Amino acid sequence: MSQRIRGVLAPVVTPFKDDLSPDTERFIAHCKWLLSQNCGLAVFGTNSEANSLSLEERAMLLDELVAAGVDPSRMMPGTGCCSIMETVKLTAHAVRHGCAGVLMLPPFYYKNVDQEGLYRYFSEVVQRIGDARLQIYLYHIPPVAMVGITTGLVERLLAAYPNAIAGMKDSSGDWNNTKTFLDAFATVSPGSNARAARTFDVFVGSESFLLANMRHGGVGTISATANVNPAAIHELYRRCNQKALPAASASTPAELEVLQTRLNVVRQVFSSRKFPSMIAALKQAIAICADDPAWAKVRPPLVELTAEQAKTLAAELKAIGFRWEKSGIRDQRSEVSGGKMTKHE
Repeated sequence: MSQRIRGVLAPVVTPFKDDLSPDTERFIAHCKWLLSQNCGLAVFGTNSEANSLSLEERAMLLDELVAAGVDPSRMMPGTGCCSIMETVKLTAHAVRHGCAGVLMLPPFYYKNVDQEGLYRYFSEVVQRIGDARLQIYLYHIPPVAMVGITTGLVERLLAAYPNAIAGMKDSSGDWNNTKTFLDAFATVSPGSNARAARTFDVFVGSESFLLANMRHGGVGTISATANVNPAAIHELYRRCNQKALPAASASTPAELEVLQTRLNVVRQVFSSRKFPSMIAALKQAIAICADDPAWAKVRPPLVELTAEQAKTLAAELKAIGFRWEKSGIRDQRSEVSGGKMTKHE
C-alpha cells in the first residue's frame, strides 16, 4: 500500500446475539460510527474477542464490512493464530480485500519458544502469502500472549522482508519497551540496510502513552477505549501533528499534557479491577450509551458485568463527566433497529 495507516484505531468490540453468534448489524453500525469519529478499525483484536471467534466468523465479518461499504484501507484486521495455516488464510483474505495491513499475534500456545521459531513462523506466512500488498504489524502483548516480540526478531524480519514488515503494536504496558523499539526502528537510519529500506511504524496499545509515542516518532495508538472515546483520542493525535495544523491552532506542550491527562482519566475507569474484564466494561458502556442492553453480551469464558457492577460503571463515568449523550453512540441503535435517530448537539 502506498499510504500507510496511522492515527487512532479501535480493536472493535464484537457484539453477539443471544445464541452467541456475531451480531453483524450492530458490528457494522459500530464500525461506521467509529469511522465517523476519525477512528480506524483494528477488527479482530484482543478486545474484539478475536480468539473466541472462528476463522470462518472472522472472514465472514470482514466480508460483511466490505459489502456494507466500509473502506478496507481504514482496516487492520487481526490475523495472528497459533496455526500458520489459519494465519495465512485470514491474512490472504484481508490482503485480497485491500486492507491497509494486518495485526499479527505471534503463535501463543507454546511458551518460551526460541526466537528462531518465531522468525520461521512469520517468514513462512510472508512467503506463503506472496503478495506485494502485504503489510504486517507485529503484535507484542506479553501480558496476554506470554510470547513476545524482540528487537532482534524485528531486525531480522526487516532485513529479510523490508516491504512486508510495516510496524508493530506494543501492548506491553511498559513505555521503556516502546521507546526501545522507537529508538531502534522508527527513524530511517542510513547505517542499517534493514532500516534504510523501510520505516517501521510503532503504535502503542494504550492512549495513555499516545503523547509520548508521538513525541518520539510513533504513529498513533490502537486502543481498546477508542471504542467509546474515539474523538477525544483522535484530537490529541491531531494536535500532536503540529505541522499539519494552522499556526493559530497549534497546541503548547502544556495543552497537550492536559489532553493526555483527560484521556488517562477515562482509561482508568475501564481498566479498573472492579470489573471482570475491560472488554466486558466497554461493552456495558456501549449498552448504556446506546440504550441497547444486547451490547453487554460477551462470549465465554468471559462474563458480563453484574447489575451492581454496571451501576458502578455508569456512576463512575458520570463522575468524570463522560458525556455519552453527546458521543453519538446512541445513533447505532437507530441504525440497526430502524428506529428514529436522535441528533445530539
